[in-house]
Amino acid sequence: MRISMQIVTASCFVAIGYLLGSSSLSPLVLAQSDEAAVSDDATKKIVEAHDALKKAVDQLKLESRYESVTKGVNAYSVLVGGVNAKEDLESGHGVDPETFAALNVAVYQLKKNNLKDDQLADWVDTNLLGYDSNGHLTYRNKVVRIYSVSRLRKLNAQRMVVLGETKELKSRR
Repeated sequence: MRISMQIVTASCFVAIGYLLGSSSLSPLVLAQSDEAAVSDDATKKIVEAHDALKKAVDQLKLESRYESVTKGVNAYSVLVGGVNAKEDLESGHGVDPETFAALNVAVYQLKKNNLKDDQLADWVDTNLLGYDSNGHLTYRNKVVRIYSVSRLRKLNAQRMVVLGETKELKSRR
């Protein structure tokens, strides 16, 4: 009898919690929506930043320091002063985080949803992308990995130099 009362009491608490969570009685219990709108000012600054990144891509391409897996801008590659994602992917020694994410999304769309991702660069052969038996992303039957920690450290240090943050760090000491 005692156990059944505990079960009934717990069920009542769960039901009350559900009702409070699904109703709009108190604004304090409302969760932030997934699609919180970005302010107009933030949107304007994001568009300006994207335009600046596109100009930087053009310059890096002129200097042969930028090759992307995507048709869009790889912000990580730009901010570190350029990355050749094509060479990195083909060599099998790892790719930058943004390239890894783009490839993973493209393969998921292709393999799970039968949708071709038109965001990938034209040179990427999607037939060579897939997952291995452990669920790891593959290209040419080799597991695609993010750069090694040492390479990421090197690129982050390079980004600090490109952005002029190393001078700020030295002056703070």
